[in-house]
Amino acid sequence: MKQATKVKDLVHEALALNESLFLIDLSISANNKIQVTVDGDNGVPLSECIRISRNVEHNLDREVEDFSLEVTTPDISHPLKEKRQYKKNLNRILKVKTQEEELEGTLVETNNDNIVLKWKAREPKPIGKGKVTVEKIATIAYTNIKEAKVKIVF
Repeated sequence: MKQATKVKDLVHEALALNESLFLIDLSISANNKIQVTVDGDNGVPLSECIRISRNVEHNLDREVEDFSLEVTTPDISHPLKEKRQYKKNLNRILKVKTQEEELEGTLVETNNDNIVLKWKAREPKPIGKGKVTVEKIATIAYTNIKEAKVKIVF
């Protein structure tokens, strides 16, 4: 699509009107299918997806170049991509893959550099037989995260 820069500008213009929203992904395929994925600090109401879609659609001319447009929110099964998504998921259980290991725990803290997970584990007693429940904590740098997903608990 020749107007890719214009599409990006229109999406950013629409997002600027609601500072709780942020862009996760924007792609334009060879056959002019525009896909925009947005998330929000407090979720994304359908009305905001419609508003963003209209801002893009009403400012592009289909007579010049035909296109299809889809504005969506991230699927819960997709990995987290942006740091702001971690803040939104505080106190939820995450499955985090790093180069070295896979961890599962409650996201208890996030900052600009890393996340902190907390979970309980059963370990052998230091003295004697049997096991004891201990609380584990891991601080993981964003740069070490290969994939992080919210665990869906029913």
